[in-house]
Amino acid sequence: GLTTWSHAQAVPTATRSGSLQIGGGVTYARPDYGPKGIAGLTIYGDYDFTRHLGVEGDMHFVNLITPTDISEDTYLIGPRYRFHYNRFTPYAKALFGFGRFGYQAPSQYGNKASTYTYGLMSFGGGVDLRATKHLNVRAFDFEYQDWPGYRGKGLSPVVMTVGVAYSFR
Repeated sequence: GLTTWSHAQAVPTATRSGSLQIGGGVTYARPDYGPKGIAGLTIYGDYDFTRHLGVEGDMHFVNLITPTDISEDTYLIGPRYRFHYNRFTPYAKALFGFGRFGYQAPSQYGNKASTYTYGLMSFGGGVDLRATKHLNVRAFDFEYQDWPGYRGKGLSPVVMTVGVAYSFR
């Protein structure tokens, strides 16, 4: 009867229901519209239900460095499958959501600022590096996006992100 008081029992190891990380980073995109790349910021979050399967949400605000006066902001969510290799966590993801394509004023495409919203899908992956118990470094994240409704022809930008996340363990 004294085992509880003497702390002689092991703590259960499988009581956690999942893991959550929330982070931010810098993003560079090849917009598939104009000859130059654009850059901005990203906020992302991952919730892993099991050791390998989870969900990821990304918000890319690619509207800060825009030499061609366009912006591409995206809001995505979808499944993510991750692997484990020591401190490295490679992953693959398929995200779905919507994006806002914008012309900034004054613009080389006209003086009127305007934005247009389209549905999109994104496929990609990357590698997270566990730096400390609670900090993960997103060494790189790559997304190939498909905006099929953009002006009937579609857009296919490539988006790359690096960042840091806090992991709630």
